[in-house]
Amino acid sequence: MKFGDLALDDAAGAVLAHSLRLGGGRALKKGRRLSDADIADLRDAGYATVPAARLEPGDLDEDTAARTLAEALAGAGLRPGPARTGRCNLHAAARGVVVFDRARLDAVNLTDESLTVATLPPFDLAEKDQIVATVKVIPFAAPAGAVEDAARLAADGGPLLALAPLRPRRAGLVLTRLPGTPDKLLEGRAEAVARRVEALGGTLAATRRCAHDPDSVRAALDSLRNGGCDLFLLFGASAITDRADVIPAATVAAGGEIVHFGMPVDPGNLLLLARLAEGPVVGLPGCARSPRLNGVDWVLWRLFAGLEVGREDIMRMGAGGLLTDLPERPLPRAETERAAADEPARPRVAALVLAAGRSRRMGQTNKLLEKIDGVAMVARVADAALASQASPVFVVTGHEAEAVRAALAARTITSCRLDSPAVAFVHNPAYADGLARSLRAGIAALPGDIDGVIVCLGDMPDITAAHLDALIDAFDPAAGAAICVPVRDGRRGNPVLWARRFFDEIGALEGDVGAKSLICLHAGLVREVPVADDAVLTDLDSPADFAARKTTA
Repeated sequence: MKFGDLALDDAAGAVLAHSLRLGGGRALKKGRRLSDADIADLRDAGYATVPAARLEPGDLDEDTAARTLAEALAGAGLRPGPARTGRCNLHAAARGVVVFDRARLDAVNLTDESLTVATLPPFDLAEKDQIVATVKVIPFAAPAGAVEDAARLAADGGPLLALAPLRPRRAGLVLTRLPGTPDKLLEGRAEAVARRVEALGGTLAATRRCAHDPDSVRAALDSLRNGGCDLFLLFGASAITDRADVIPAATVAAGGEIVHFGMPVDPGNLLLLARLAEGPVVGLPGCARSPRLNGVDWVLWRLFAGLEVGREDIMRMGAGGLLTDLPERPLPRAETERAAADEPARPRVAALVLAAGRSRRMGQTNKLLEKIDGVAMVARVADAALASQASPVFVVTGHEAEAVRAALAARTITSCRLDSPAVAFVHNPAYADGLARSLRAGIAALPGDIDGVIVCLGDMPDITAAHLDALIDAFDPAAGAAICVPVRDGRRGNPVLWARRFFDEIGALEGDVGAKSLICLHAGLVREVPVADDAVLTDLDSPADFAARKTTA
């Protein structure tokens, strides 16, 4: 191909390299093949030369080259569009998963600099009519020999690019529960899984709820197998942390085979892939409840397209496997990094003191009002919260609310105006229904701009500001530390710091239970914070507890 400024006498039949303006508001556009009439118009407009490209023997014009290569590339499920300005797109004929050989694609792109092929990522989900790949010829012509070589590479062994269409599947779901797991939480998980399955053209044919133990899960699996399911999704009450954990153990007991545990995709690290005779088994990580793209989707896309997913397939997913900012991150990563360049912003953490209980084991006495070293026990806990980095501090009242408020009436906080109350009170009129209602009331009252909350129990008098500050210092949702739990000699205690992302789940709890079940469910987001004393394990519930501590009135 000859490229440069051509004299008008030599420009007929050449391809215009740049758009040129003519008189009267007219213009000749780049890529136009110049006719004799065009040459006359250019001469009238005062041009003596034009920037143009002239094809030589052995050259293919850009559209012919693009179409030739696109047709060689297009396999099942793909259709080439028209070639224009050196570009020819391949469109999905139906919804499906993009399949190609990366090495062969690289070989095509290495053939000649004039020829380029860009595709969606391998195994990506394409919608009907979506552009899956584009062939672009860079100059106005390409060497015919290079086009032939590239087309041969694209076609050898079958067309390089194909689309595996989605196939309907009958999925069965097993949801396990721990004591205190609320029905609302299970319903939310079932709805999230159903949306994923139905979005791929499948049906959530049956759901089984059972206890979180291998025998119960195995029985639930057997029930789904007998019901004609060909895909089995297991959503545990606690995250899978080992091949011998409840979900994989139950799958093996049901006659299944573990294919792989874990994946280099985030979110989605704790995914389990296994097989039963009737179909694949997927042990779902916690991110399956989120509508955001995660590793679960990458696996389900392939399974619904009828593609084999093996151990190495999953282990090769790391390139591009950091999908998005995790939901618990308070800011998009770029914003976080910009802020860090100046002064790192500390998360804003509130404190929630639960003081609504009826103190049943104390008889007629409200344990929270019992004095220890001259100070009501609930006031000692509030003082620790007020002296810590946590702000604001809320106290949830219920039983003997006025007496609890009176015990805290004199508390002030140095970071507030002297005439401002140290604590805000939240009343739980349904305190008799159990601890979960107090948690719900407290969470609902928290301001919208906080990043997390430390839930303090009003009957733990030895908790200090140092304990709370250690949790706050360890709190780093962007690094995966979204739940901070104090640990003494291997035993987990209280209080616990929770990131905002868990507020809805805490608010869904029911009965006389705390949020311990959520710690198990989100094991991958827990950071244990070692402490040097037993305060985080010590609560006072009965007269014997107070006597043993040798309290003074």
